[in-house]
Amino acid sequence: MPTPSHTPVRTDALVLIAEDETEIAEILAAYLQRSGLRTVHASNGRDALEKHLSLKPDLVLLDIQMPLMDGWQVLSEIRHRGTTPVIMLTALDQDIDKLMGLRIGADDYVVKPFNAAEVVARVLAVLRRVKVDSGAAARLLRVGACQLDLDHHEATVQQNGRSHALELTLTEFRILTTLMRAPKRVLSREELLANCLPEGDTLERTVDSHISKLRKKLETLGISGTPESVRGVGYRFGAGA
Repeated sequence: MPTPSHTPVRTDALVLIAEDETEIAEILAAYLQRSGLRTVHASNGRDALEKHLSLKPDLVLLDIQMPLMDGWQVLSEIRHRGTTPVIMLTALDQDIDKLMGLRIGADDYVVKPFNAAEVVARVLAVLRRVKVDSGAAARLLRVGACQLDLDHHEATVQQNGRSHALELTLTEFRILTTLMRAPKRVLSREELLANCLPEGDTLERTVDSHISKLRKKLETLGISGTPESVRGVGYRFGAGA
């Protein structure tokens, strides 16, 4: 039971456990679930990245020594995508490994063998810290002249000191949100289709249609070249704003 001075953690927070040793993953899942958190397991690096993309967990417990892709590669890609909190789990107890993890962007580092209750305590602490650090700002995205208020589902463009409303459909708002979360990252049509379009809409050319309409709406407010097409790959937010 948190004290009044503690920021409570959402009871529905989802933790992705990326760990190739099933027994360890099951122990961690049991302890986390006992604390009211939801869990999902990935047994290798590629599976971890796929589940991170599709499920958008609130935190990742990431083992370093995993098959297909190691924890360093997974952490690097997660950081390329955004700011999901990551706690590294590893048998490597060298300062250089800890420094590498922190340099790439890990939020914490736990060395095996560990006490599962301590891991849970660290998970809760990181989730509380992230909530305090982000606060309302996490619900307000700004890139260049574009601003999205995620709580009120409002999009605006700042021009000449004035704020202009950007009237978007739900799908256009989702696409713009996804692109603005990582403005330099190129997203494939498949990724945008999976994350932004209604279930059952499976045609990649549908993405092009929504992008085109979104681009025209931004152009009417003086923003050109956004979203930017990257030939043969997909789209990114672009430098137009």
